[in-house]
Amino acid sequence: MLYQLLKFVHVLSIVIWIGGMFFAHFCLRPAVAKLDAPPVRLALMHDVLGRFFNIVGIVALLSLVSGGWMMGRIAKQTVQSGGQFAMPLSWTIMATLGIFMILIFGHIRFALYKRMSRAVAAKDWAAGGAALATIRRWVAVNLVIGVLIVAVILIG
Repeated sequence: MLYQLLKFVHVLSIVIWIGGMFFAHFCLRPAVAKLDAPPVRLALMHDVLGRFFNIVGIVALLSLVSGGWMMGRIAKQTVQSGGQFAMPLSWTIMATLGIFMILIFGHIRFALYKRMSRAVAAKDWAAGGAALATIRRWVAVNLVIGVLIVAVILIG
């Protein structure tokens, strides 16, 4: 039962993270780009991204902990039953790319978003726009990696 609960938490965390990136990149950003004033666009995106990044921080941690626990649990059960555990290649790819996604998110949240925050606070709309463009590119990279992970796990 605990394994199934952790698997649910793990998958739900990934759905929230990837779904949020997809929504922000393909729905929110184009709609916000139609707003006339850079101060309005940047203030809105700053607020939305701040909320989203707080949620991603939680779900990234949940996915890391739940995934690690599930892999450890399977390894422990295999060894306890007399078998020899060899992690499947798809799990290795998932874990490696997942950690890479977390590192990219850390860069986005703690470097790029702070840069954007400083620019918005200083009303430096050019610098804020540049920071937002860099955030967008890195979110796109993370979205591609996230979709690749899902493909590796589901397709093999």
